[in-house]
Amino acid sequence: MQTWKVTPLGEFPAEPGPVAVHDTPSGQVRPVGPAEGTARLYVCGITPYDATHMGHANTYVAFDLLHRAWLDAGLEVHYVQNATDVDDPLLERAHDTGVDWRELADEQIALFHSDMEALRVLRPQQYVGAVESIGLVTDMINNLDRAGAVYAMSVGESDLYFRQSRDDRFLSVSGLTREEAAPLFAERGGDPDREGKRDPFDSLLWRQKRPDEPGWESPYGVGRPGWHIECAAIVGHYLGSGIDVQGGGSDLVFPHHEMSASQARVATGEEFAKAYAHAGMVGLDGEKMSKSKGNLVLVSKLRAQGVDPMAIRMALLTQHYRSDWMWTDELLAEAEAQLARWREAVRLESGLDSAPVIAEMRAALRNDLDAPTALAAFDAWAGASLAMDSDDVSAPGMMARAADALLGISLADPQA
Repeated sequence: MQTWKVTPLGEFPAEPGPVAVHDTPSGQVRPVGPAEGTARLYVCGITPYDATHMGHANTYVAFDLLHRAWLDAGLEVHYVQNATDVDDPLLERAHDTGVDWRELADEQIALFHSDMEALRVLRPQQYVGAVESIGLVTDMINNLDRAGAVYAMSVGESDLYFRQSRDDRFLSVSGLTREEAAPLFAERGGDPDREGKRDPFDSLLWRQKRPDEPGWESPYGVGRPGWHIECAAIVGHYLGSGIDVQGGGSDLVFPHHEMSASQARVATGEEFAKAYAHAGMVGLDGEKMSKSKGNLVLVSKLRAQGVDPMAIRMALLTQHYRSDWMWTDELLAEAEAQLARWREAVRLESGLDSAPVIAEMRAALRNDLDAPTALAAFDAWAGASLAMDSDDVSAPGMMARAADALLGISLADPQA
């Protein structure tokens, strides 16, 4: 894969100021990131057994807005994202299709990167796979073991589990009660009823190798990492404790983000993240879009049909990142028309004054990544500039650069 990195500011001047997002634990929109220096962001990546759908795209475009807002505020950004390139869904898909699991993972990761590049999502500084992180995971298990937070199952395979009772802040990320959390844990990959567990919420740290499964040598036997500790270990190594934002889809609040944070707190004695931000779910035909339901709208298929990726991104940005919403053909058609209108406006020889519009866009995006309000401001400028004579010859170029820098929407002619 090619190295792809665009500095979103380009000739567009940075404007210092706070950026705020909705923090799930507090339920408040509050400033995130330092006043100066480097903001640290981790967003959970894909399990690469199928192509990028609109739910994925919604999440990564949302946190791309945060990335860009921080850069626009004059900050550096250290952004890390993982790929869970060995896990049960991947192995099951490989078995069902007869494709080697490593080949399937590599193929889907490459397709994901291609989709993200087409959507102009800025690359993280590190993409880190689970397989390459096994040494980091076993180091963290060792730290947890020293804290008395690890036990081996006495029934069946001697998998290692995290003793959840060692963390007195468990459920502080989600705010759920144990009664509310229990069904979610069962639905989202947990094993609360496994015989031999000391607490239903104890989570898997190391899975001993089963027949016909891959495994890696470790001090804890041949096996592979659990899901939650993978992210905790990657964050600890590449970003350290107390990162500015842990991000992902809202379906990751519990158990994944809750348990990753819990394991990291016990292993390090420090807080995992200062804020947790979550994107909403995207549905189709009244249901959440997911691989298990088979109701996917894939970025790659739309691209193959000739849909402009900037129209896809525009459609995503018309919805606030935290909302749950439905993808429709009508939404895409409206985005295509809006994109054409914007491109026509920035080709004008002159336009209305851009300064107040850009200020409005910045204010919207720094207030919980409010892309719909930012789009509305640009749209009003485009409509007015197309409808009336104006004499600001710099405005079309400035607005094009603002769309690029702040929203990640290129208004260059895709045929040029």
